[in-house]
Amino acid sequence: MKYLSVLCLIIISLQVFAQNQSKVPPHSVAFLLISPDSRAGGMGDVGVALSPDANAAFWNPSKLAFTDKQSSFSISYAPWLQNLAPDMSISYLSAYRRMTKRIVAGASLKYFDLGSLVITNNQAQILQNFNPREFAIDVNLAIQLSANFSMGVAGRFVQSNLSGTITNGQSAVNGSSPANVVCADLSAYYHKDLFLGNIKSKLAFGLNISNMGSKIIYTTVQNADFLPTNLKLGTALTLEIDEFNKFTFALDANKLLIPSPPTYSGSTIIKGRNPKDIGALEGMMVSFYDAPGGLSEELSEINYCIGTEYWYKDLFALRGGYFYESPDKGNRQYFTLGMGLRYNTFGIDFSYLVPQTRNTPLADTLRFSLMFNFDKKKKGEKTEETPQE
Repeated sequence: MKYLSVLCLIIISLQVFAQNQSKVPPHSVAFLLISPDSRAGGMGDVGVALSPDANAAFWNPSKLAFTDKQSSFSISYAPWLQNLAPDMSISYLSAYRRMTKRIVAGASLKYFDLGSLVITNNQAQILQNFNPREFAIDVNLAIQLSANFSMGVAGRFVQSNLSGTITNGQSAVNGSSPANVVCADLSAYYHKDLFLGNIKSKLAFGLNISNMGSKIIYTTVQNADFLPTNLKLGTALTLEIDEFNKFTFALDANKLLIPSPPTYSGSTIIKGRNPKDIGALEGMMVSFYDAPGGLSEELSEINYCIGTEYWYKDLFALRGGYFYESPDKGNRQYFTLGMGLRYNTFGIDFSYLVPQTRNTPLADTLRFSLMFNFDKKKKGEKTEETPQE
């Protein structure tokens, strides 16, 4: 038996709002891709190469090896898709601590509350009242390998509970139950201090392959879904104009490492392969060349984020950005605005989303973040250490 309410929740959680849904690479637990913090949220959802902070666990854990803090933690909250459901929200808690001069360990918790729901069967009989929810718990480690380069790994436990444990009253096989899965991230970060003219600058590059793991099972192994395995590449350039003014310009590109959906004629596949017949590892490999539309469709599966950040005396920040996704692959296109304040160990950030397309559930999305930094290194003390040969 199929539950219409559960199906709607899964579609909502995927954050896919294009008119042509069939061209979007199929996956579940898409909340793992939602930007949780307000700093990146105010910069068009860029983050893989930005300077490290407590939220680096989501964007690129390897950056933490170059933090100038001994420890930090952050709390973020965002009401989500308020135009669809007023009680949906995303919460995020992240923290790290430096273990040695070259090693930083961290952890995070992401919680997606989909609000309250009345689940019915095909005859509109009420089966139960339920609060669907998803969460992910991470642990991560960043290691500095040279004066300019670091790598990081993360392990993640994910639970997606969209329908409780109800069945169709006949067989648990045909029902839906909470799904659990374990996945991992692999990341790298490189930065270099330089001068552009007489302006002190820093150029950084980042890479993060996130959510690598087996498929997630809600009903049967045959109907297992892909995780949102994602390749993120990005760069950031920071210009310290003077002791008071600093600008950062950043660009990210993202591609889901998931097979492209095939082309159908009725119920018959005429080009491509059924994603249900492809394993998780194979799916990562073929995702670079399997689009039925060829190279042009493969390129359309890349979304782009661009953002800028201005700091005054490292106390007050203004941010802006833009996110673009192809109309055939989700059609999320929006501008973002944000601001931030820092005072001693305390920081607060805020962001606001302005959609480019009409009638999108993402309209007017707000994010809020609080950050607490501790034991900042003394001025002149080096965080980085070049490994000895």
